Amino acid sequence: MLPEIVGFPDAEAVARHAASEFVQRAKQAIWDRGVFRVALAGGSTPRRTYELLATKEFASRVEWTSVQIFFGDERAVAPDHPESNFHTAHEALLDTVPLHTSQIHRMAGERGDLAQSAREYEAELSRSFALKREQGFPSFDLVMLGMGKDGHTASLFPFTTALGEKSAWVVKNEVPQLGTDRLTLTAPVLNAARCVMFLVAGADKAVSLERVLEGPRNEIELPSQLISPAGDLLWLIDEAAAARLSRKPKDPTELKSHPA
Repeated sequence: MLPEIVGFPDAEAVARHAASEFVQRAKQAIWDRGVFRVALAGGSTPRRTYELLATKEFASRVEWTSVQIFFGDERAVAPDHPESNFHTAHEALLDTVPLHTSQIHRMAGERGDLAQSAREYEAELSRSFALKREQGFPSFDLVMLGMGKDGHTASLFPFTTALGEKSAWVVKNEVPQLGTDRLTLTAPVLNAARCVMFLVAGADKAVSLERVLEGPRNEIELPSQLISPAGDLLWLIDEAAAARLSRKPKDPTELKSHPA
């Protein structure tokens, strides 16, 4: 499916539209299947989205008892560490809305053996989606992603081994350029989603965004190019990030079914 690239004046507007998309996708998924399964991202713009979702304006429109929360990736830190994606989401949203602990599925980044953590998270996905690996890939209703200025997304970093993974759902990924290891969902899982939503804001993303969206295919160097889901692909970008694009992003009102 071709991506819909949607422009906004600033990061706050990106976050607000993302919160509206979350609400609308949750309503549709719960209506269709009785559950909304979402994979959250780290980063400042997703965090602002979570803060908005925690406000009465948005939280009152979500049937939280039918929501299952997952994560696209995690750092090798404890869940209360400031750099933990779980900690960010918990502080901004999960501790505020009426979610039972059984509805929140975090990656155990604090374990010394991240390969084992990856296997355990894959088992958690298998239980939650009632799906075995040989049956295919779990299909999230919504995957939220950011993009780094190096073109990475989730913890799929340039030139790392996870980029070539074709069968595993979750892997430990060594990231030599950061001197660390990460846990991440793999590209095939991200691409099995009904909707993938990138949130990209800031002038420091402009060069890589131009290369990802308009440059030649180079998925090893620009892992965000790996993301091409069977469902919807939304790029929500602000003016600063879009500064180098040759094609003007769509206005939100041009979307086929933009959130109210």
